[in-house]
Amino acid sequence: MFSGERAFSGFSVDDIDSAREFYGEILGLDVEDDPMGFLNLRLPTGAHILIYGKQGHQPASFTILNFPVDDVEAAVDDLNARGVVTKIYTDPDYGTDAKGISRGQGPDIAWFRDPAGNVLSVLKVD
Repeated sequence: MFSGERAFSGFSVDDIDSAREFYGEILGLDVEDDPMGFLNLRLPTGAHILIYGKQGHQPASFTILNFPVDDVEAAVDDLNARGVVTKIYTDPDYGTDAKGISRGQGPDIAWFRDPAGNVLSVLKVD
């Protein structure tokens, strides 16, 4: 019978080793190797995300993973100190400041990319 009880999400990357380093070492998340050569990204909530290598990978054209934070500016400063670039949009429609933070158009949010070009974000939650 269908049940969403054990559902999980996944996304592709072009290089598993680069993904392991980025998510595990740079972002400091819990990353486990899967026996099939995939990565399991374990989130503090208990959820997990499958990261798999894909030949001919094309980065998602949307935000694949959001990290809610209390203070976007502090999160951006922390990410920038780790070498993560948060100024990825220059289009005026996004209204980002010099740090890449969009303010006043919904929750404060800043986007960044993983080594495979997938878009992630940190956003303010109350």
